[in-house]
Amino acid sequence: MQILKHLKTVNHHRREVRRLCFQAGLYKRGLLHDLSKYSPSEFIPGARYYQGDKSPQVAERKLFGYSAAWLHHKGRNKHHFEYWREVCDDRNICVKMPAVYFGEMVCDRVAASKIYLKEKYTDRSALEYFLHRTDVRNMNEETARDLRYFLEKLAEDGEKETFAELKIFIKKQKKAEKAEKKAKQKSYKEDN
Repeated sequence: MQILKHLKTVNHHRREVRRLCFQAGLYKRGLLHDLSKYSPSEFIPGARYYQGDKSPQVAERKLFGYSAAWLHHKGRNKHHFEYWREVCDDRNICVKMPAVYFGEMVCDRVAASKIYLKEKYTDRSALEYFLHRTDVRNMNEETARDLRYFLEKLAEDGEKETFAELKIFIKKQKKAEKAEKKAKQKSYKEDN
């Protein structure tokens, strides 16, 4: 087991996500990001299957056909689009991610690319991962469109401009989400 190496990777990843979240105005999300990685359900497999250049979940999945650590992680961390997927009456329902978790997801993807790719990282890396390794069929269309937009912006305009725009986007989306929720609740009360 690679306990110290895995711990160093998790800590480094969390620091980078925190830095990016702070740029996007997501202070609470930056502080709380991926705390479940320290739980035994995630940390022990992470140390056991540590690889350094990719997630330990890849090795666990290769060995068992699934990753129990990933199932634990995605069920507790709302910044993963997989958290927002529901199967109901044989329908695959992909819910649009709330703005704060969407922003945290962007930060997470960029930070993961930096941590695993090290000196090979470019501002295009997270976009390449999205284009070639993300199954958008299980992601809400608006979430996928917005994620692609911000990853393309990062590839073209760099980190500073991208995260400044992401901060504005999150603020506007949070306001719209609040208004939509209020309207739906009012409509429900009137109908019942």
